[in-house]
Amino acid sequence: MSVVEFADAQWTRARGAGIDPDEYRRVTEGLGSVADWVPALRRTGQAWLERADPVGAPQAAGERLLMAARWFHLATLAPGAEAHEAAAEADAALARALGLLEPGARRVEGEGFTGWLRGPVDAPGTVIIVPGLDSAKEEFLDLAAALLARGLAVFAMDGPGQGVLAGSTALTPEYERVVGRVVDALGVERVGIVGLSLGGYHVGRAAALEPRVAAVAAVSGAFRLDWEELPPPVRDIIAWRAKGEDAARDFVRRADLTELAPRISAPLLVVEGDADVIPGVTNCEPLAKLAPRGSFVSVPGGDHLIGNVRDAWLPRLTDHFAQTLTGATA
Repeated sequence: MSVVEFADAQWTRARGAGIDPDEYRRVTEGLGSVADWVPALRRTGQAWLERADPVGAPQAAGERLLMAARWFHLATLAPGAEAHEAAAEADAALARALGLLEPGARRVEGEGFTGWLRGPVDAPGTVIIVPGLDSAKEEFLDLAAALLARGLAVFAMDGPGQGVLAGSTALTPEYERVVGRVVDALGVERVGIVGLSLGGYHVGRAAALEPRVAAVAAVSGAFRLDWEELPPPVRDIIAWRAKGEDAARDFVRRADLTELAPRISAPLLVVEGDADVIPGVTNCEPLAKLAPRGSFVSVPGGDHLIGNVRDAWLPRLTDHFAQTLTGATA
C-alpha cells in the first residue's frame, strides 16, 4: 500500500478522532512512504506539546495536550519500531491534559487494563469505552465528551494488546474477564459498555458473560472473523497484537458471537455504516437480531467507525445509555 492510499484509508478515522482536516493533509501529503508515517505524526504531536504552556492559559494548554494525544495515537496506526513510544506519548499527553482540564479525573489500573474515570462522583451511571484492534482510549474523546455531557461517568480504557498496553500484553478473546476486573475496580454495581470496531466483539462477549453489564452498544463491531478471508495487513496487526501468528489464528477462531448473542439480556444497540465492508469480518447486524433486546441502526454512507457522519448516530448512542442507565430522556 502506498502512503497516499494509507493516508486516505485513515482520513475519516482521523476526522472522527478530532483531527483538523487541513492539518491532516499538510502532515500526510509530504510523506514519501508509509515508513515516514510514525515519525512525522510523532513530530506533529510534539509540536502540539510545545504549544501547551499552562502558565496563564490552562484551558488552552489542556486542549492542545488533547490534540497532541490524538496525533500520537494516530502515529501508532502504521507499523514501526516507534509505535510503542508513540502510544506512551499519547498516554502521557492525555494524563497531562486531564490534569489541567479535569482535576477530578482518576487513573484506574489493574490486571490487563488501564484508563481514566471521568465525570461526577455521584453520576447516575457509568459507561466503559472499549477500543478495537488498533485503537485506544485517546481515539474516542468525542464519544467520551458526548456521554459526559449527559451526566454519565465514563471510563475510557486500554485493554490487553491495546493502546499503551500493546507492547506489554497480548490480545485476548476472553475480554469479559477484563471487564469484570474493571467493574470491580470502579466499585459500581452495574455499567454500560460501548465497543468500537473489534471492541464490538469484546463488548458483545462481555455483555453475554458479565452480569453487571446493564446496557451495551457496538459501533462498527465484529460479529465473527475468518482468518483466511482477512486482508494480509489486518492479519499482520492481529498477529502483532496477539504476540504471534498462532495466537492470532486462535483468537480469530474463537471470535464468533453466534452462540453468545442470545445470552445478552441487557438492552443492546448496534450501529453500522452501510459502506463498511472488511473482508473476513462479519459486521454486528446479526448480533442485534440474535440478542433478545437488540436494536440496529444502519447509517447511510457510513464507513468504518462512521467518522464521516458522526452526527447521524452519536446522539442516538448517548440516548441509549442515558435512558437505559438513568431513565433520562433527551
